[in-house]
Amino acid sequence: MTTPDISNRVDIPLAPKFDGVTLTSTAVAKVKTLIDAEGDPELSLRIAVKRSGCSGYAYDMYFDTVVDPSDVVSEIEDVRVLVDGASIEMVNGAIVDFKDDGLAGAGFSIDNPNSGGSCGCGKSFS
Repeated sequence: MTTPDISNRVDIPLAPKFDGVTLTSTAVAKVKTLIDAEGDPELSLRIAVKRSGCSGYAYDMYFDTVVDPSDVVSEIEDVRVLVDGASIEMVNGAIVDFKDDGLAGAGFSIDNPNSGGSCGCGKSFS
């Protein structure tokens, strides 16, 4: 019996690895505050991507109570984050932060390693 030569072997992943989306502690605190204000502890933060803007895509973030079987679900410090199956490849590994810059304004920002660039207005990405 001879041993097969595996020196030229190529490993092919069976499925892509999805890490989901991460929220900073500041973003978690803001989401918890907003969920408390809504008065519905069953709310989850949904992060999605839609076709929009000059660069092609825009983020959509809103509260949702429905979990679809194709959703990637993450639990971050008691905040449930949902990403639909169609959006996950575009936001996988992204970090969501909340910034309050006083007079300059406040809001969520997304640091997305999958983004090839953004438009001049900063509202969309490619």
